[in-house]
Order: sequence, then C-alpha cells, then structure tokens
Amino acid sequence: MELLRSFVTVVELGGFTVAGQLLGRSQPAVSLQIKRLEELIDSQLFFRGGQQLELTLAGDRLLTYAQQILALNDEALAELTQPTITGRIRFGIPSEFATTLLPKILGRFSQSYPAVTLEIISDLSEKLFAQHLGNYDLILGLQDAPSKSRASFIGADDLVWVTSAAYDTHLQSPLPLIVAPTPCLYRSRAIRTLKISGRPWRIAYTNQDITGITSAIEEGLGVTVLAQKTVPDSLRILPFSSKFPKLGKVGIHLLYKREHASEAVLKLAEYVSTIMG
Repeated sequence: MELLRSFVTVVELGGFTVAGQLLGRSQPAVSLQIKRLEELIDSQLFFRGGQQLELTLAGDRLLTYAQQILALNDEALAELTQPTITGRIRFGIPSEFATTLLPKILGRFSQSYPAVTLEIISDLSEKLFAQHLGNYDLILGLQDAPSKSRASFIGADDLVWVTSAAYDTHLQSPLPLIVAPTPCLYRSRAIRTLKISGRPWRIAYTNQDITGITSAIEEGLGVTVLAQKTVPDSLRILPFSSKFPKLGKVGIHLLYKREHASEAVLKLAEYVSTIMG
C-alpha cells in the first residue's frame, strides 16, 4: 500500500522531490519505492530521461488500479477508525489556484482527514488579504513583491503571458487583454509592463473568475497574465520577447494565526506549503 501511495503521489504532484516532502520521505527513498514497485510488476512505470515525468503504458494502467485501491483502503480506515482530527476550515484562495492546484491539495488532504469540513471561498488576492483573517482560518494569495522576510511567505512564481493554443491573438495590435477587474495583481502588472515597453493595448474582456478568463482566451478573444503554476494545460505560454517583456515574480503567501490555529488548520497549512513552496 505504501508503494502505491508513493506512486500515485509522484504522478499527482509531478515529481519525486515534492512527493517525498508531502510523504515525509527523502527523494532517494521515494525513487527506491518506485523501483521496488517496478520490480514487483516487472514493468517500467515512467519513461526515463525526459524533463517531465511521463507514464509508460504499464504506469498508466497501474495508476487507475492504484487510485481505486487507495480510495477503498482510505474509506475502510475512515469507516472503522475514530478520526483524530476534526473541525471546519474556512479557506480563502484565488480562483486560479482553486481551479488548477486546489484539487491536488484538497483531494489528498480530504483522504487523510475525512472528518474535517472544508469551506472554500475564492476571490482576488487583494480582497482576500483586505479581509485578512476575520472571515477565514487560512488565506492563500499572491503579493506584488516577493518578501521572504515575512512569516507568511511560502514561495515565489514567475508571471507569464498566456494566449490561446489555437489562435494567434497575441499578434494583434493593439494587443487585446483579458483581465480581472481592479484590484487585480495580474492586470496591473500586465498594463504597467506594456506601458513601459510602449506596446499599444486595449482591454478586450473583463471577468473576475478564472474559468471565464480561460474560456475567453481559448476562443481567441485576447491574452492575459498568470502565475506560471496556475496556467491551465489548455492554454499556451508565450516566450518573453521585446513585444512580451518579462513580467517579474510574485510572492506566494499563506496567512493564518499560528497561535490560535486548530490542528486541522495546521495540517492543511502544511499540505499547502509543501505543494506551493
């Protein structure tokens, strides 16, 4: 069961190192577990040598069985044992994180702590931070300048230009932008960068929700700026150039009152920090 859990975690998180961090094991230990699993089934699970992990046919087939086996195992344990961690967590998170990263975080967390109730509220980072912790137990959001000195800092990410995979909308002039309303960090960074570079632009579409923004980009209505970790697979990241200058980094921050946090909040904060850091 431990071998299967390590295998599924590596696939879901896309790497041996981050999987080891979440599982509390070193990267070599996780690699040895995968090797042991490959020996048991006498098949290779991953293609070796590529920059990104890619499952072999055997790995893809095993993944389906492994997920079902682990789900049934966790369900049985949850049913037959008394949960040690309970409670309700109000978690504020930007919509782009909620769409791309939240399933990875909450899927694993909910399996481990089924008695914890999660209430997710999505909004712009600026609005979440403005409300601070009065309405939330935990807030994940972006800040304009990475600040490692702050206790809430858990990592940084590059901002990137994003366009449709099917349309060359990014070649239009003036450049059509798809953005969230003010105060949106992505919006302000995109406009400021374009003004400095002297490239003409216009606001073509405004939507606060990442799903609406993604759909508009897919249909070729314009381009946007996102944190690289949150870019959906259906969209295309544009290489930096004179027309699309570098946008810099943003800080990823996780806010909660450590001195008053419940055990459930501390566990979720640990999960989020591991994946986002």
